[in-house]
Amino acid sequence: MSEESYAGDLSVQEAWRLLSDDESAMLVDCRTRPEWVFVGIPDLGGLGRKPVFSEWQSFPTMQVNSEFAAQLRAAGVGENQPILFICRSGQRSKAAAIAMTAEGLGPCFNVAGGFEGPHDQERHRGQVDGWKAAGLPWLQD
Repeated sequence: MSEESYAGDLSVQEAWRLLSDDESAMLVDCRTRPEWVFVGIPDLGGLGRKPVFSEWQSFPTMQVNSEFAAQLRAAGVGENQPILFICRSGQRSKAAAIAMTAEGLGPCFNVAGGFEGPHDQERHRGQVDGWKAAGLPWLQD
């Protein structure tokens, strides 16, 4: 299977539009638990939904989560529904989209800008690209 075997990359704006327009579309936040707690999470409350949270790579070892597909299925993620994977900056989510396409889920998309996007000139995230920088709804405890 080719490395590009997934439905493709979406900008955060395209992802929001798809989530808004298609009730069957699911957002899977595949970052780690510390990222959810300390950095924040996408807020889909305005759409009447919640993201699915499952670590693609488990903290602290960062080993690929062997239970990832099973966790998604248990959360109601299935075949023939758009699945949008988001991580910090779009790398882990791309790997997850490729792997879950191979598992028969999806179509699977990568939210390329991620939740925080790349570093800015001062090496901070969340200002240049990504969910937060785009002003999309998010929460933080």
